[in-house]
Parts: sequence; structure tokens; C-alpha cells
Amino acid sequence: MTTTTRSIDIRTEIPGPRSRAIVARREAAVPNGLYKAHQIAVESASGALVTDADGNTFIDFIGGIGVLNAGHCPPEVVAAIQAQAARLIHFSALVGTYESYVELCERINAAVPIAGPCKTILSNSGAEGVENAIKFARAATGRQAIVAFEGGYHGRTLMTLSLTSKTSFKKTFGPFAPEIYRAPFPAAYRMGLSEAEAVERCWDAFERLLVAGVGPEAIAAVIIEPVQGEGGFLPVPQEFLRRLREFCTRNGSLLIADEVQCGFGRTGTLFAIEQLGVEPDILVSAKSIAAGMPLAATTGRAAIMDKAHVGGVGGTYGGNPLACVAAIEVIRWMQQPGALGRAHQVGQAVRERAAEWQRTMPRIGDVRGLGAMIALELVKSPDTREPAPDEVLAVVKHCAEHGLLTMRAGLYANCLRLLMPLTISDEQLHEGLDVLEDALRAVLI
Repeated sequence: MTTTTRSIDIRTEIPGPRSRAIVARREAAVPNGLYKAHQIAVESASGALVTDADGNTFIDFIGGIGVLNAGHCPPEVVAAIQAQAARLIHFSALVGTYESYVELCERINAAVPIAGPCKTILSNSGAEGVENAIKFARAATGRQAIVAFEGGYHGRTLMTLSLTSKTSFKKTFGPFAPEIYRAPFPAAYRMGLSEAEAVERCWDAFERLLVAGVGPEAIAAVIIEPVQGEGGFLPVPQEFLRRLREFCTRNGSLLIADEVQCGFGRTGTLFAIEQLGVEPDILVSAKSIAAGMPLAATTGRAAIMDKAHVGGVGGTYGGNPLACVAAIEVIRWMQQPGALGRAHQVGQAVRERAAEWQRTMPRIGDVRGLGAMIALELVKSPDTREPAPDEVLAVVKHCAEHGLLTMRAGLYANCLRLLMPLTISDEQLHEGLDVLEDALRAVLI
């Protein structure tokens, strides 16, 4: 598909001279361990467009790694932050109360797909939100063991890195927190099975874990992403999640939904788990909750959340007033007619184009996801399904040089993740997909 108007504006080589100079300063001042997907230095952004220090304008298919569902610098959010900054920048919920913290928690409590009275605590990042969920689960059950899944990503703090599966995030950083147990995730394509077969095989492994790994009576919680993020945009099969819910209810364990990346409208509902028909006990949200401001929310049944002792949870900056008013505006935007439906429209457009690509480029082994959270898995051969991480990096580089920002994902780093802002126009979306198509053909054919 060819667009008639262009948003991409490339004026220099990529990266340009100013970007190269700023990146060189970063490399001298910042540890090498902080990964960067691109060599550009960003100066400004609006909606789905990013402008670098050299005046080049890109279409953004990364969205700050799933943070910008509402787009870059939405005017209502900017205005709310500016007004709040003139009144109160910081106070700390540990010191006293400000209304924006309370209003945001009330809104989230009313929105989560959890029956009964709920309570929410705010923190700064998804990792903090997950840490809080583990604390509440342990306090409420009096147990210590947590079951997580292969391919899962939950953060990079000690506890959350212990929960995270991907070894490349973990090397040299051990020892890790104890009482973490890992079960296989039903990744049907990678397993070479149908979804139903993958569910049965992984459920057999889960039940074996309860005999050979950890006793059911020790399990405080099972934590799972309704759609795996870093793992490669893998939706949990509904039947597998149903069985987990049934196990937790029967066993007195809690089910924690990590919706840090897949929540807040990315999949077409406010939370992805709504589409799977399963109710968690605790839900963690972050990333797109506040349009780029650092904020996370841990929400659960009030009876669970009240089990932590006074002073046992909290943080100096958690629920900062600027972040709270930003999140309130994001929720208002997502509650407008058609806002969440845009994720389905974007996702359908991407899938239609990707289906065409697969017909002529069989090394696009799988296209999957939910709503506008979509990944393309690249392989060396459709027969062997051997991962092709180098090809993904080549596609990312080609895209950037032609005005499109993309990023890799997946347990084997062989997936292209697509997380464009939901505010992207149809013209910008297809212009970006044109660039992506050219990149895939240049690398895979």
C-alpha cells in the first residue's frame, strides 16, 4: 500500500551528526549495560511522530516500549501536568494525602476486572508494582513460594529479575531471590504444537512441578502476563489461564496478572485479561497508565491488600502528583467512545498486511498478539523454526534508516514487536508498514 502524504522526513544519514555526538556523550557518561535499540538522540515528539536532534522525523512503532498508547505528549496530559506543577510537585503519600492520588486509586479500583471492593497502591515502575504484588500475596496467604513462567518478564530488581525468565537479563547478577519456581508456558508455535496440545503438555508440567518442585501448600501466588511482552507477545491460551484460576482458588493461592505492558488499552480492552474471561486476585499496571510519567498501580481485593502491616509498603515518590494527574487524563481519554476500539482497528490493519508478507516471505514464521500488541517472529527456515535474531536486528536498522522506529523482543530475540501509539493515523500506520515491508524484503529475500 502506498500512502499519498508522508510523515517521515529524513534529512541526514541515520544517525545524524548531532545524534552521534550526543550518543558519544552518553557512552562516556552512562554504563554500557543500559541497552539502546537505536543510535538516534530524540529532541521532541507528538502523537506517533518523533523528531531527532538532526531534524529527522520518524514514525514510532515502539511507543516508549508500550508506554505511549495515548501518544506522545497528548495535549490534555501536558496541560494537566503543567497545571499540577504550578501547585504541587511532590508531597509523598507517606507524609499525607493529596486528592489526585485518591481519585486515581478510586478510578482504577472501579476499572479493574476484579469483583468486590478493591484497593490500589501506587509506585514508580512496573517492577515496583510487581514487588508490591508479591508482598501482598505473601502477607495475605502466609506462604512464600511464587510460581512464574518461562518467557515471562516482570522487571529487573532483585525480586522481579528472579521472576523474569530470559537469561540474558540475568547473567552475572545472581544469586537471586529464593522460593521462585518456574513452569513452562504454552508457546504453541515455538513448541511446534497446536494450542490445545501445548496447553495439555504445559499443564502436565505444571502438575509435575507441584510434586517435583514445590508443594501446593507453599504457593502464595502464581504470576502470569495475560500477553507475554519480552517473551514475544504470546497471549495466554484461555483454557490454560482458566486452569490456573481454578488451581489458585482450590489451593488458596492468589493469581497475579502482570499487565504492565499489555494493559491500559493496548489489546482493545482496558486490561487484556478481560478478553480471557478470568478474574485475577491482584493486577499490576504501569507503562501506558500515565502517558510516559513514572507510575505503576498494584490493585487487588481489599481483603488481600489490607493484610500488609502499616508501614510495610510504600515509597517516597510513589504516586507523585504529576504522574497521578497524567494517569487521570489517560483514563478519561480511554473511556471516550472508540478509544479502546482503536486498538482493534490498528491490530487488524497490521495483521492484514502481515498475512500478505507471510505468503511471500515464509521466514516470517509467526504473527501473533492481541489487539494492537503484535509481534512478527523471524526464523532461519519455516521448517526448522530456528530463531533468526540477526535478521531482526538488520530489519530494525533498515527501518530506522528509512524513518521507522522498531524494536526486537522474544525469548530468542527473534521477534519484531509492534507497539505504535493508538493515536496513530491510518496514513501514518500504513506509511510505517510500507517501510517495514521494504525492510523485511531487503533482509529476508
